[in-house]
Amino acid sequence: MQLSTAHHDERLTAPRSWWGIAVMTGLAGALMLLPLGTLPLLAGLVGGTALAGLVVSSYGSARVRVVNGALAAGEARIPVSALGEPEILDAEEARAWRTYKADPRAFMLMRSYVATAVRIEVTDPADPTPYVYVSTREPQALVSALRAARAA
Repeated sequence: MQLSTAHHDERLTAPRSWWGIAVMTGLAGALMLLPLGTLPLLAGLVGGTALAGLVVSSYGSARVRVVNGALAAGEARIPVSALGEPEILDAEEARAWRTYKADPRAFMLMRSYVATAVRIEVTDPADPTPYVYVSTREPQALVSALRAARAA
């Protein structure tokens, strides 16, 4: 696949503390099975940790990309020609757009552990989605890639 000059690729990984919680979940599973013996205890430890780790990993696997003239945010693929001017949201403004300013028709790729975001108006008249809200740790890089993709 040939990448355009307007390339941005970011994975919204879960914070390290969530992995610690996954290990503690495994320990809780082991303690619940302690009265049944050593093998069930080990099975609870391994199984609980693996299951919790799988949940953390899947939630933290969201990707934000600008590639070949499209914004790919999670499962959504939106051509940049259908998007308006991107707006960088600082932590306070991003929180406002996640809560009381939010429109239920908007597409939102939110991650609570990422403070900053980018909001982009959808300009396609056939699309009922008013805007796209994307959590990102690199809002300036995402906006630059979107502008470069639109200019190309």
